[in-house]
Amino acid sequence: MSVQLLTATAIVLVALFFDFVNGFHDSANVVATMIASRAMSARGALIIAAVAEFVGPLLFGVAVATTIGKEIVSPQAITIDVVFAALVGAIIWNLVTWWFGIPSSSSHALIGGILGAVLVARGPAVIHLDGLIKVVLILFTSPIIGFVTGFLMLKTILFLARGASPGINRWFKRGQIVTATALALSHGANDAQKTMGIITMSLVTLGLLPDFQVPLWVILICATAIGLGTALGGQRIIRTLGVGIFRIRPVHGFATQASAAAVIIGAALVGGPVSTTHVVSSAVMGVGASERMSKVRWGVAGSILISWFVTIPVAAGTAAMLYLMISPIFHLLGID
Repeated sequence: MSVQLLTATAIVLVALFFDFVNGFHDSANVVATMIASRAMSARGALIIAAVAEFVGPLLFGVAVATTIGKEIVSPQAITIDVVFAALVGAIIWNLVTWWFGIPSSSSHALIGGILGAVLVARGPAVIHLDGLIKVVLILFTSPIIGFVTGFLMLKTILFLARGASPGINRWFKRGQIVTATALALSHGANDAQKTMGIITMSLVTLGLLPDFQVPLWVILICATAIGLGTALGGQRIIRTLGVGIFRIRPVHGFATQASAAAVIIGAALVGGPVSTTHVVSSAVMGVGASERMSKVRWGVAGSILISWFVTIPVAAGTAAMLYLMISPIFHLLGID
């Protein structure tokens, strides 16, 4: 087997591990409110979410993959050691935040990893400022949109359901199967595409693809990896989102999932790599605040907010250090 094929195989495996960890880490975003409101058991919710996560990337195109693969940095500046450092840096941060039950962003971690490795390897000149500004704006405005959408969604639902009997909760419980499926589809469509972009970019760099066109087999393996990760589920973060912010009832779970799914699907269609974690957690806050501001445990919300801002620099710093360590090894092996 040629050096290019061996290198490509290694990169694909590391990228798929990131994709798996992404699903494992972010499964809480999809199922936490449904489990907390007792609409479904944890295992049943995770299985439904896993199937939808697999289907999502097959339905919504590859606009986000193109953004990750072409619009942030010059493709010519991407070398295999850069990709490897970026992926491992993002994986490390995801595992650390999962261990402590912090719902941080896999999207922020990956983009921070790419920026950190590229800056050390090639300097700031190879960064596409327009593309970076677009990505950062989407990443940091989408939680605000999620909060507002969740706030307005619950207000609307409570207005329409005024005077209803307590039996309406059964409808909201069943309705969460639909909204959770939509949320899982949107997460799979948005997050699996980030790994597709990394893999395709690496194959172009190695000369195994003539240009940046995401192959069907890449779509399928990325969809499978994120689906498997979701099926195994990160219980620590499920507890944080499900009970840490406020006590969630069926109507809250329904409103949160519907709001988050709308925001994330919209972003996927226009190529915006949003953070599912941030959109869902901000939608949870918006829904809670809509009923009563004091209902939200703002201390927990504050720790989530801090993670929004530290993920990119921490992942960037980790990836930069990894690049400095592994680049000489890749050079000696003739695969840089």
